Amino acid sequence: MGRDIVLDTPAGAIGAWRADPMGAPRGGLVVVQEIFGVNPHVREVADRYAAEGYVALAPAFFDGVAGQAHGIELDGTPDGTTRGRALVDALGLEAAVAIVQAAAQQLQGEGLKVGVVGFCWGGTVALLANTRLGLPASSYYGARNVPFLGEPLRAPMQFHFGEEDPSIPPAAVEAHRLRQPGAETFSYPGAGHAFNRDSDPAHYRADAAHAAHARTMVLFAGALS
Repeated sequence: MGRDIVLDTPAGAIGAWRADPMGAPRGGLVVVQEIFGVNPHVREVADRYAAEGYVALAPAFFDGVAGQAHGIELDGTPDGTTRGRALVDALGLEAAVAIVQAAAQQLQGEGLKVGVVGFCWGGTVALLANTRLGLPASSYYGARNVPFLGEPLRAPMQFHFGEEDPSIPPAAVEAHRLRQPGAETFSYPGAGHAFNRDSDPAHYRADAAHAAHARTMVLFAGALS
């Protein structure tokens, strides 16, 4: 369903995975990766949104890190996690938001209304795409969100958290509810971090993933109609 494309961004030309629906699109979604790059799981997630009727575009953010080879794909091993964290820190959130903007502008140029969905590190990028770019967004387990909760929302927003996520304690989830009351904040019993990552049985929680996906689709059905 999807294919590799090249996306022009302020960080230069970078790769991206693009998945198109079978019929007329309902809108466009920029899919923001975890810290592991546009790996098979992220491509499958983009394909899933295309099956829901959206043009899904997943930029390869690591291609925007100076001096790095393009097409880096990592896994959830300790080495992959360490390298992924170093790469997103080297890229920085401002550059990430600029890449999202370039992806959104490409889709908008096709006449599509655009939203953003992001996971883990990408969940924080999705929040910033809302507050800084005015794009509707769904943020999954964004562990870096809290410092940015003072930024006013500019579009519909959802947050999704696993109640058993050790990287996002209950106080952080409650901070989302208190400081961003205009957003929908959901927490899922029994789910931990990366509960949507169905390629990883140690983290995947089907009930939480299905509920969060359904709510995300409701968000974009309203915001992008």
